[in-house]
Amino acid sequence: MKTRYPRPSERVNKCWAALAIAGLVAIPAAHAQTNLPAITVTGAGLEPNARLPLDTTTQTGSRLGLTARETAATVNIVDRDTIDERGARSTIEAVSSAPGISEHGTPGSGGVLSYRGFTSSQITQMFNGIDVGYIISTFPVDSWLLDRVEVLGGASSFLYGSGAVGGAVNYVSKLATNQPLTQETLFRAGSFGQYQAAYGVNGRVGDADSHHFLRADVSTQGWDGYVERTDGRSFVFAGSWLWEISPRLSHTLAWEYQTKDEQPYWGTPLLNPTVNSQFDPAVRFKNYNAADGAYEQDVQWFRSILDYRLSAATQIKNTLYHYDADRDYRNVESYRYNAANTLVTRGSAYATAHGQSLIGDKIELLHKGTLLGMPSTSSIGLDISRNKQTRYPAATVTNVNTVDPVNFTVGNYFQIAGTGLATNPERTNRLYTKAIYAENLTKLTNRWGLISGLRAEHIKLAVQNFRTVNADNPLYFEQTYTPLTGRLGFMYDMTPTANAYLTYSTAADPPAGILTTTNYGAIQNWDLTTGNQIELGSKFDFLEGRGNATLAAYRIVRKNLSTPDPDNPNVSVPIGQQSSRGIEAQAGIRLNRQWRLQGNLAVVSAQYDKFIQKVGTVAVSRAGNRPTNIPAHVANLYLTWDANAAWSTTLETRYVGDRYADVANEQRFNAYTLWGASVSYKIDRQNTLTLRGRNLGDEIYFTSGSSQVRIGEPRAFELVLQSKF
Repeated sequence: MKTRYPRPSERVNKCWAALAIAGLVAIPAAHAQTNLPAITVTGAGLEPNARLPLDTTTQTGSRLGLTARETAATVNIVDRDTIDERGARSTIEAVSSAPGISEHGTPGSGGVLSYRGFTSSQITQMFNGIDVGYIISTFPVDSWLLDRVEVLGGASSFLYGSGAVGGAVNYVSKLATNQPLTQETLFRAGSFGQYQAAYGVNGRVGDADSHHFLRADVSTQGWDGYVERTDGRSFVFAGSWLWEISPRLSHTLAWEYQTKDEQPYWGTPLLNPTVNSQFDPAVRFKNYNAADGAYEQDVQWFRSILDYRLSAATQIKNTLYHYDADRDYRNVESYRYNAANTLVTRGSAYATAHGQSLIGDKIELLHKGTLLGMPSTSSIGLDISRNKQTRYPAATVTNVNTVDPVNFTVGNYFQIAGTGLATNPERTNRLYTKAIYAENLTKLTNRWGLISGLRAEHIKLAVQNFRTVNADNPLYFEQTYTPLTGRLGFMYDMTPTANAYLTYSTAADPPAGILTTTNYGAIQNWDLTTGNQIELGSKFDFLEGRGNATLAAYRIVRKNLSTPDPDNPNVSVPIGQQSSRGIEAQAGIRLNRQWRLQGNLAVVSAQYDKFIQKVGTVAVSRAGNRPTNIPAHVANLYLTWDANAAWSTTLETRYVGDRYADVANEQRFNAYTLWGASVSYKIDRQNTLTLRGRNLGDEIYFTSGSSQVRIGEPRAFELVLQSKF
């Protein structure tokens, strides 16, 4: 651990350092403008597109350089224009508009997603194709750094390693490009003290013959929060340098810095009996956390990307990467009513710190040629990494005090008897991964294509215990896994703009969910769980090209889940099984010159096929029940009216079906529908002013929880000025 409980002055100094770098990047880029010919801005003022970005090359669905349309799997892309148009403030808001995605994270679990009947670590979330291996690393950050978000549906360990039985999400950052000078700004002000100021610049450095390009993006956000005492602030900076060394060789150096400091909202207690999922409206905006409750995060990313084209048909790419994160919590995290619902007990006072670092290198070769006379594209790669995390949990104070639900005061965290600094390490987990993988697409005929992929991994987990040594927590232990996963699929091109595909893919999942934090008791005598998916789908244009759509049906099975032994509930055995089947559909249509429509719908039926829950000392079967936090229906709809060249209005709605908070399916959270609207005025070709309303119906809905729930954002408004020049 390098830093815990960083002083405000330290964070301010880091912010000023990043701003100084942004200025250094911007100055030469701006200077280069005088040496460039006149630039015509072609993006501003053009007719907006309603179609889905099916013809965009995806980094997530394949390593073969295919577009989303050419990939024999569900690949959803939320591009930068869509992020801006829908006003996504964070990474989670950006991905939530993709089909079937729902979010239910807490401050202690990061940006947890549910997709295709699975959740948490069963959905791999990556940054630029790199999996950090820890769900809290996906804690929502400023979306200003994003170029796009890509979502791959279903089992996909063959691409990115262990995990990803339900799907994979890839947050793709902005990088320097060899384009003329462009600059953009964003200013946001809204309800609950919300503000944002952001700036981005990309351009050539030096004269017109220079082969150096720089990009810088910086953003700061702040908020008071819609729940009392939940103010926070964040700062992000990204800088990248592209050097076109020769027509065949280029190098990109990228650095990202993210910091976030907020007072978390851990939830609102439900009235007893909690299975009724009812709460007192008088406490809707109450915060029972400590007065100085905190979540603090400092993250840095470094990437060195070397791209060499041996020929027109062959390309080699090497990516050296490093991730470093420090996280600190100190909170009172749980609240519950007494039996009479007259008092609330505050408990689980807990402080912890995390120090995590990931370093690795992957080299990939892409070749386009022929196989037995048929056009064929192949990719092979090698990825080696070391992931290290040390956790510093302090002792938990079970019961802090009992207070009146409405009129109460809370003290600071360290005023609670029994609390202390999170300075004593619990254990260090080291994860060493070696992976070799390959993909191929062969065109069997003009219409038929065969796509295949295979990945072999060697994963070594080494854990050192710093606490009391006993049979369940040895001083040191190791475990090795060697999963082999793959994909095989066929695609048939019915027309140049319509196809159908059938794909089978597999996945391997850690038995304890997250190997970077697991302990001995969770994985002893266990292998990885296994999963597989079969998917049938189609991607096509319609209405003479004014619209396009995707349609997919799938079934996923995950085996070897950990459940209590029916004959001995105190011992876990790998006998569980979970499955899901569903349909996803999305479409984008320009109805005419004034009206645009985009929408998606996901229907999923998920269940435990075999699952034993220990209730006291009794083993109870939960077979047939729906897994927790899995909605059966998720839908998004966006209708836009471009009244004229200056004015545009969008109506949007989001529906999330009911969910269960427990595996017994006794506690149910109601479905909810959120309505939003925005009105945009294009002041000129460079500047657009937008008034946006969120949750206009002031719907009360739960994003996560069980006996204690997090209530979603109420009605809110914001004003955004965005400029591109």
